Amino acid sequence: MATSLAITLSAGITWTFTNALDLTTTSDGTTLDLGDTLANGTGVNQADVMWHDSRLLSATSEELDLAGSLTNAFGTTVTFAKIKTIIIKNTSTTTTQILAVGGAAATQFSNWVAHVSDIVNIGPDGVLILHSPIDGYAVGAGATDKLKIDAGAVNITYKIVLIGTSA
Repeated sequence: MATSLAITLSAGITWTFTNALDLTTTSDGTTLDLGDTLANGTGVNQADVMWHDSRLLSATSEELDLAGSLTNAFGTTVTFAKIKTIIIKNTSTTTTQILAVGGAAATQFSNWVAHVSDIVNIGPDGVLILHSPIDGYAVGAGATDKLKIDAGAVNITYKIVLIGTSA
């Protein structure tokens, strides 16, 4: 039996921004929908590999090997060739608990940032969503396959979803 993956990504924002003046109230508002779908496969707007977890870092960091050490919900080792979507949620609500993503020591998965040492900080209750459904971000086994997640000197629980292709 072959596995099949269908993804629906739903994100968006709706706002109303008002300014009460002496004789009138001006208003600005709209909706920006960031929803998307990925069909099963390895091409444009497709994905066939997924890995997700809820993880606890106890005042430490970890480097996730995107090409061969992660195991999916079916017990199968996941090897990404491209990452199409990254979602990381810092579940902490304490102001000093900032989760740092990126900057692995070697073989950095870094083509989603400008430089191999770049880090994105996710504040408490914050979310990083990176979605590139057409090209994705290439993962090179043993060359560009380590995604570092760092809790610094505090304990942080985070949730992560990685979606991509096997070829």
